[in-house]
Amino acid sequence: MATLGNVAEAEAILGAKLLVCNTCHGADGLPRNAGTPIIWGLQENYLLKQMHEFQSGARDNDVMTWMATALSQAEVGPAAAYFAKKSWPARRTNAASAPPPAGIAVCQICHQQNLLGGLPGPRLAGQSYEYLIEAMSAFAEGKRTNNADMVKIMEAVSPTDREAMARYISGL
Repeated sequence: MATLGNVAEAEAILGAKLLVCNTCHGADGLPRNAGTPIIWGLQENYLLKQMHEFQSGARDNDVMTWMATALSQAEVGPAAAYFAKKSWPARRTNAASAPPPAGIAVCQICHQQNLLGGLPGPRLAGQSYEYLIEAMSAFAEGKRTNNADMVKIMEAVSPTDREAMARYISGL
């Protein structure tokens, strides 16, 4: 625990705690596992919301629940800001340039033009196919319910269309 009023010491302790994030999310911002999302450069408000939802149990993931609850309430905001301020990592994709699949316009309502994210929704462009398909399926099947709009939208999209959307988005 940092000495009361010592901001530099508090930041150093938080930085050390956040090193464990590299285990899954990558020291260079590129996750070690394709099913793990890129968090570098995501919107701070989105990261903060997700951390609070892991803490409260509204979003279920054993590793992230442990990590989120290991941070104090005073550390969650600075942790979200830390990752939001990092640059989105460059990633090579093998996806061929393809026209947007049917239904992608619905995604742009929240995830903004080119799916780069904004206040209403996080960046999707460049996330891995595996992460995207897993997240879309979890919403569609009611396994992930921390966003009621996403549940309704993904329930209405066929598995084949979700796959096409995930392939397209991962190649952006």
